[in-house]
Amino acid sequence: MPALTPATEPLLVRTPLLDSLNQDPVPASGDAVRWGVISTGRIASTVVSDLALLPDAVLQSVSSRNQENAEAFAAEHGFQSAYGDDDGLPGYQRLLQDPAVDVVYVATPHASHYSVAKAALEAGKHVLCEKPLTINAREAEVLVRLAREKSLFLMEAVWTRFLPSVQRAAEIIASGELGEIRWVQADLGFPAPLHPESRLWKRKDGGGALMDVGVYPLTWALISLGRPESLTATAHLTDGGVDSETALTLSYSSGAQVQAMTSLTSATPQTATVCGTKGMLRCNAPLFNPTELTVTSSSGEQRVEKFTPAGRGYTYQLREVIRCLQQGLLESPTMPLADTLTTMSLLDEARSQAGISYPAD
Repeated sequence: MPALTPATEPLLVRTPLLDSLNQDPVPASGDAVRWGVISTGRIASTVVSDLALLPDAVLQSVSSRNQENAEAFAAEHGFQSAYGDDDGLPGYQRLLQDPAVDVVYVATPHASHYSVAKAALEAGKHVLCEKPLTINAREAEVLVRLAREKSLFLMEAVWTRFLPSVQRAAEIIASGELGEIRWVQADLGFPAPLHPESRLWKRKDGGGALMDVGVYPLTWALISLGRPESLTATAHLTDGGVDSETALTLSYSSGAQVQAMTSLTSATPQTATVCGTKGMLRCNAPLFNPTELTVTSSSGEQRVEKFTPAGRGYTYQLREVIRCLQQGLLESPTMPLADTLTTMSLLDEARSQAGISYPAD
């Protein structure tokens, strides 16, 4: 396998919010920003509940394939308009024609991220798109080029990066308190019911453990050690062609290694451990939204730092999008597009080795 280009530094960029003494993401940071939400699924409902906490976020429009579903979601969450499919025009296209919408949040299944986000950018809308941004790096590169050509904001919704606990973990790692980082372990697994209509198990929807939750263990790898020099992957594939488990090993020129595991069949610890020459850091479960960090020195001294996220934890990411739009930024310095492309290339390489493919490939 050709070596992947290693990064010189771990990925650590503090948001202005978390650099300040007041880390409350709720207070307004500028003029109102009008949101459109594409999809009425579970994750959309969860994120919108946090979006509603922000006084400078206007819940403008929501779309669904079904008009009744869109209207019910709008009524439940307080959106001003709702769009379903009509006369062959998809609901999301109707939403994108709404001049009152400034930015759209794309919460559709993975396989449609590319087409929906691309349509949004072509319509002149800023975009926050659920992870993974696309099915592969090729699609991600198209979106990044398009956003830059049109001077529009684009960000992958890796909300974990913005949490005070994860930003603090990255700060501790970068400070040198743990010494030279030599080993990272991160896992995320849960038993998902094998329902034939679930997007998790459908190849055409981009299902499988790696694409659904792989970004979370990889986030801990990247904030600890940066981009690896090489990667190896093994997976167990279902009869439907998606991975029920995938294990990754990331290797670095320093000799450091990362072991990452994703699973849709096993209840794993859902933690991350970062080990260095002077100590180690461990987060509690779940690693995508930890509330405790335990730091243990090589001499055995231990401290625990605790965190209470605002809302369900999505508020920090949403505040960052609003801040960027209010300040005219086209990408977030905490979740830059270069980091999304790095992650997508790692996922591509892992899938290639493990034999995981999708129609979009």
